Amino acid sequence: MTSKSRKRIYEAIIQEHFGDNRQMVFLSGPRQSGKTTLAKSLGSDYLNWDDSDVRAAVIAGQNETVRRYGLDRLSPVAPVVVFDELHKYPRWKSFLKGFFDLYGDRMKIIATGSAKMDVYKRGGDSMMGRYFPYRMHPFSVAELIDVSLPGNSLVRSPRSIDDADWASLLEFGGFPEPFTRRNRRFSARWAELRMEQMMVDDLRTLTKVQGLEQVRIMAELLANRSGEQLVYDSLARDVAVDPKTAKNWTGVLKYLYYGFEVRPWFRNVENSIRKTPKWYLRDWSRIDDPGRRCETITACHLLKAVDAWTDMGYGRFELFYLRDKQKREVDFLVSRDGQPWFIAEVKASDTHLSPGLGHYQRVTGARHAFQIVFDEPFVDADCFVRRDPVVVPARTFLSQLI
Repeated sequence: MTSKSRKRIYEAIIQEHFGDNRQMVFLSGPRQSGKTTLAKSLGSDYLNWDDSDVRAAVIAGQNETVRRYGLDRLSPVAPVVVFDELHKYPRWKSFLKGFFDLYGDRMKIIATGSAKMDVYKRGGDSMMGRYFPYRMHPFSVAELIDVSLPGNSLVRSPRSIDDADWASLLEFGGFPEPFTRRNRRFSARWAELRMEQMMVDDLRTLTKVQGLEQVRIMAELLANRSGEQLVYDSLARDVAVDPKTAKNWTGVLKYLYYGFEVRPWFRNVENSIRKTPKWYLRDWSRIDDPGRRCETITACHLLKAVDAWTDMGYGRFELFYLRDKQKREVDFLVSRDGQPWFIAEVKASDTHLSPGLGHYQRVTGARHAFQIVFDEPFVDADCFVRRDPVVVPARTFLSQLI
């Protein structure tokens, strides 16, 4: 099955958005996560900034863009216009603001970008009230099973993922092409090309960072530290830069969707770690250690869920971890509107309940406490019914997310 034949939940999310709202859709996410394929499937008019004709029309202004592409012609339904990679244009915010103000009542507008579309603020008028952001992620367990929108309960009923899909997800990651090709040689070449595009094209186009080779060295170091705390002094020594530069470069890699940070939760936690974030790679197929890979897979699934729940308006969801100065730790805490909702510890095969789960559930008041185990078979039972610490198969837990 090809990636193009796989339905994406983001199709339903964007269709619901346009059914209820007039605002533009800003669709951001990692390179190769399927944004362009999705946008083309939804759009009636696809305008890519990398096309020289599109660039000329955009630079000439909103009216010329509409005229050149026939967007002012009568049509039975409102056209859906996609601007892909428009954030590469220095005046993209001003262009979209004017385009929406002039034509937003007669067409739907999607703007996509590989890098976060608000990273490098280049001036211009405020876009407030003119768009809603949606963050797209690669495939996850739940999305491979069900692409319908979640209900008000947010979590889905558990369903078993196909064995071949599960194995491919673990080995090749969730990015559509390597996931569907399921070929080790292809996956290795794809990963190298993606890194090259990120380190050369995106860094040069979107940033003013100097020392691109050193940034790449740091990216390789961070690939081997997924699940670890980010200690900038140590990272700076390894790359031979100062700690401030190491922190800035990590921020650039984060905004280019190479990886992401998870901050510590410290409210009501005595002697908690307060400042040091943990780092996770977005492409877990590059991680050899089984424990780190399982933790990173879970981190990516949880980030996808909290981003989607937040973007769809169900509340404000955030992802944290827990650790105190006595080195008691739980891998993840998910908060809902500022309050702990559930905590989770990840294990490759250990089914003995971690003592940290009970401790931190009491301290934080989280409703649920899960020990997620990857080697356990699927169990057809809703883990969100349980209020006490419980061992849950990863195949069950992850199927209940997004």
